[in-house]
Amino acid sequence: MAHQSMDILSKVLEQTAKVVEEKLDAQMSKLNEIDEDDLERLKERRLEALKKAQKQKQEWLNKGHGEYREISSEKDFFGEVKDSKNVVCHFYKGSTFRCKILDKHLTILAKKHVETKFITLNVDKAPFLTDRLRIKVIPTMCLLIDGKTKDYVVGFTDMGNTDEFSTEMLEWRLGCADVINYSGNLMEPPTGPVRSGTKFTKVEKKTIRGRTYDSDSDSDN
Repeated sequence: MAHQSMDILSKVLEQTAKVVEEKLDAQMSKLNEIDEDDLERLKERRLEALKKAQKQKQEWLNKGHGEYREISSEKDFFGEVKDSKNVVCHFYKGSTFRCKILDKHLTILAKKHVETKFITLNVDKAPFLTDRLRIKVIPTMCLLIDGKTKDYVVGFTDMGNTDEFSTEMLEWRLGCADVINYSGNLMEPPTGPVRSGTKFTKVEKKTIRGRTYDSDSDSDN
């Protein structure tokens, strides 16, 4: 009985090996059929794709992509958003230190993701816009696609509620909103070391031109 089982197993393995061998032979045969003309056409298509990508990149750079820039007014905001498909706008206030933390990460991401425009706007200079977009917490990032608000990143809650989040964590969050071309796994955030005793957000009230905003910063108490 054991001898018969071994014979059956041997035949199955032999048939499996034969199938794999036939597939490899077919693939090798297909490669051998590619002549010089086919190779030349492949090279031409590759070169054309590279030229198209370079042209698209230059168009983005001409529109102010590739760098993290401050815009000076609400009027500028509408022009910048209208001019680009994907836009990340950081609404900041100079006295809120977490805005400076965000600036550091956005400067890095602006250079990496040229397909997206990264800008920042002082809320003191945009009372109408911040009211229209219902921005109550500083910092807030407004994520726009095709001129429409797709999502908001309010404070640091989505990045682990810590000041020490990584650039990769913010990149993942922006990728979840499809505002950048993200190549990682959107199903789970990138992991990183979490320091013990990390402080979490406490909200303190600030007033900007008569409007009440929440400053997403730690209390010293």
